[in-house]
Amino acid sequence: RSGPVSSTCARTCSAARSTTCARLPPPELTVVGSINLDLVARCERLPRPGETLTDATFDRYPGGKGANQAVAAARLGAKVRFVGSVGQDEFADEALAGLRETGVDTDLREGRRTGVALILVDEEGENQIVVAPGANAELHDAPASEAVLCQLESPLDAVEAAASKAKRFFLNAAPARELPPELVRAAELVVVNRFELESLPEPPRLTALTLGADGAVLLEDGSEVARARSPRVEAVDGTAAGDAFTACLVVSRLEGREWREALERACTAGAIAASRPGAQPSLPTADELDAMLGP
Repeated sequence: RSGPVSSTCARTCSAARSTTCARLPPPELTVVGSINLDLVARCERLPRPGETLTDATFDRYPGGKGANQAVAAARLGAKVRFVGSVGQDEFADEALAGLRETGVDTDLREGRRTGVALILVDEEGENQIVVAPGANAELHDAPASEAVLCQLESPLDAVEAAASKAKRFFLNAAPARELPPELVRAAELVVVNRFELESLPEPPRLTALTLGADGAVLLEDGSEVARARSPRVEAVDGTAAGDAFTACLVVSRLEGREWREALERACTAGAIAASRPGAQPSLPTADELDAMLGP
């Protein structure tokens, strides 16, 4: 069965995926979170502890879970504002490039050094990531907004401030960390993988549990209400697949889509992102999503 739909969009747009909600104003979303410059090395396999691998290739991409999700939401047609912190250094312009290219409205605090993510990716698309948060650790507040999406790469006080001022609060509880129960209760939807779900202080009211290549399930008070599978793709880089999934699910929710369709779209968005290199360059547009989903 499908969960409740919170908008008149679902009553107006239900015929074809490609035209759903097309005549209504785009949903508005504020993303409060991290922004990094991703330094990516690709190698045949991931190194073992103490091992040095050679013959890798190297690229630089704009990233950070917050910025990734803001760009993903904008490419899917939402009107997006991003709140974050960036350094006054040589990395800042590169880190901001994806937000600027997609027309995201930015509300930036100034920090000392732009955050950096060191990412290793193997031939199967598996990765290892180490983040030096830099200016991200200096974000401590957020403005009032109608709908807000947060992750956990920013200080908790910024996330709590965003939740307390939002009419609708969505949380991607990643990476896993200790959270106050009140923050989980404040969320309309919490997106997690299995490990992140186990780290929560209590079950959310509504949980989107990602299952990798097996798709995702939606749990309402612990009971399954919807399930979707991911389309099969050749995995290239899974760095931003979870961000594509989260942003697509939240945008679909704001558009008023039924949960089964929203999960299917989100799984497809994640699969497309995993089939491409880089974080923000891999994020699909709404047209690409509709083309893969078909009529």
